[in-house]
Amino acid sequence: MTGETDLKKLLALMTPELLDGTYVFATLGPGVLQPEGLDPVMIFREREGTTLIVTEDAASAAGLAASFRCRMITLNIHSSLEAVGFLAAITARLAGAGMGVNPVSGFYHDHLFVPADRAQEGLGLLHQLARDSAG
Repeated sequence: MTGETDLKKLLALMTPELLDGTYVFATLGPGVLQPEGLDPVMIFREREGTTLIVTEDAASAAGLAASFRCRMITLNIHSSLEAVGFLAAITARLAGAGMGVNPVSGFYHDHLFVPADRAQEGLGLLHQLARDSAG
């Protein structure tokens, strides 16, 4: 199960899905433990601290300072971790509309965190990219 690598297929066959909920990015300093009961959708450790992507409600309940109110769009196609150009094409399309995006790749799918107030617009742009790529 290595996933798709063909860029044309990836773009044409992806089915972007806007997930429920509003997310935020929060950070914990080096050595600071994650609040008990917090269930981040992503954890990434860097030298400067640990980044958490959590629901806005969970961050607030845990007393975490957070930034970048966003929504998550999942690209429902099993993309290979070795695929070339998939996220580049997607982020270029969103950038062309002046939209920032924070992509996260899991083993099976790629996920995009887009500004909460532009999520529907981002979803529409991705559906159009899929249609354009299908020919």
